[in-house]
Amino acid sequence: MNPSQPTPSDEKMMRLALKEARKGFGNTSPNPAVGAVLVKNGRVIARGWHRAAGCPHAEIEALRALKKPSAAKGATIYITLEPCSTHGRTPPCSAAIIESGITRVVYGARDPNPKHAGRADEILRQSGIEVVSGVLEAECESLNRAWNKWIRTGLPYVIAKTGMSLDGRIGSPKGRRWITSEASRKDAMKIRAASGAILVGAETVRTDNPSLTVRNIPVKQQPLRVVWSRSGNLPPDCHLLSDEYKERTLVFQGKSLKEVLLDLGQRGVEQVLIEGGGRTLGEAFDEGLVDRVVFYVAPLLIGGETPSVAGSGAADNETEGAVDYSPRFSSKGC
Repeated sequence: MNPSQPTPSDEKMMRLALKEARKGFGNTSPNPAVGAVLVKNGRVIARGWHRAAGCPHAEIEALRALKKPSAAKGATIYITLEPCSTHGRTPPCSAAIIESGITRVVYGARDPNPKHAGRADEILRQSGIEVVSGVLEAECESLNRAWNKWIRTGLPYVIAKTGMSLDGRIGSPKGRRWITSEASRKDAMKIRAASGAILVGAETVRTDNPSLTVRNIPVKQQPLRVVWSRSGNLPPDCHLLSDEYKERTLVFQGKSLKEVLLDLGQRGVEQVLIEGGGRTLGEAFDEGLVDRVVFYVAPLLIGGETPSVAGSGAADNETEGAVDYSPRFSSKGC
């Protein structure tokens, strides 16, 4: 049990650290998004956030933001994630904290890697630094839920997304390109921007010829575009095989969906967005691979034979576990 207890102001300062962390969200893979705030005598004296893999961690950014390094002596640092204690792309932050003269460390979420979890506490306390953990823990963990799953299991965090009618169909009505609204498409683009890969079935490529790119949002690089196929037969002139991002396209033939996800995890992909169609989504649900559901529901009745989710269905699915259900309702300009 942690003997050090949080003070009334700790949550307030941790919220500031979370605000810093969100600045890097979607751009730090394969690292987590982390924010840090330095406080002395009740006043914020520096802030920092992790910008990208290979760049300084949030703690180092905050220390470097000080006008004088000596100002860190006697200060408290608030960090959304337990400070690293091993040498990776950059030196361990725990060592930098000790060297800086900081006397109190408050962090939110514990490192999910069992090899590292809690190690920083021991190192810092042995140096006489007070450590408080678990402040706004749920919020800090939620910020990096994709990274947490990837670190623990090697599998990416999977979001199942589709735009559908009230009767659960995804085939566009005659004469219309879209089922859902412009607002829903903008929202979906944000999820694309935060994902390392976008996955569709081969039939979606043959029918819709999608680009699967992030547009109107700045990203470090375009997500991988992944095609799950039985035959591997795709039109050679489709966008995924012929446009400027064709090197970002992967085609998997004759593999199970879980095998594809494991392969992506080994490539460092933390989050995968599955964008239909019905067979692909059905397989993902049947195999219990979905972590979050985002459905954009338009006020239309379409009918037809193209369901949003196919597969065996709930009657044959014995997979247990919670799925984060996040429906979006598309009511304007559907």
